[in-house]
Amino acid sequence: MKPLLSLSSLIDRLNERVGQTVVWLILVMVIVSSGNAVIRYIFSNSSNAWLEVQWYLFSTVFLLCAGYTLLRNEHIRIDVVAGRMSRRTQLWIDILGTIVFLFPMAMLILTLSWPMFMKSITMNEMSSDAGGLIRWPVKLMIPVGFTLLMLQGLSELIKKVAILRGLLPDPGDQGHHHHTSADGEAV
Repeated sequence: MKPLLSLSSLIDRLNERVGQTVVWLILVMVIVSSGNAVIRYIFSNSSNAWLEVQWYLFSTVFLLCAGYTLLRNEHIRIDVVAGRMSRRTQLWIDILGTIVFLFPMAMLILTLSWPMFMKSITMNEMSSDAGGLIRWPVKLMIPVGFTLLMLQGLSELIKKVAILRGLLPDPGDQGHHHHTSADGEAV
């Protein structure tokens, strides 16, 4: 189990770094959005490219931070139901939910999005809007984001099993929004 916990810790660090880096794109989005609004209202000028930059940035933050959000235990959950169950049952619900829902959904999206990205890059797909941007960079974010999410799902699965086996402390004993890395440190 030790190699799996090491892998889990590596995945946690990866998603932590990605999340902490990508979160700065929110500031960039605010600056771009504000600048675009000022130029549009003061100078009656607008650019489709800048509008597309806004949604490219939003998409990037949303997709690349999905794994980070799972790492931080901030995804929407069924705590209304599961909160009334034993902690052991909650851990099993998380394990089964990861195996039955998260992994198949992420694999399906990866399977569907990779050919879409490859087609876009091969044909150098451009936005259909005048002055729009190339599309493949934003389409790449879909498989990358879901890969990060799936990796974090694997990490969470490893940690849940380790908790059930008594190899890691249970962060659920301290509240729902705490996170423990695979090496047992509170994050």
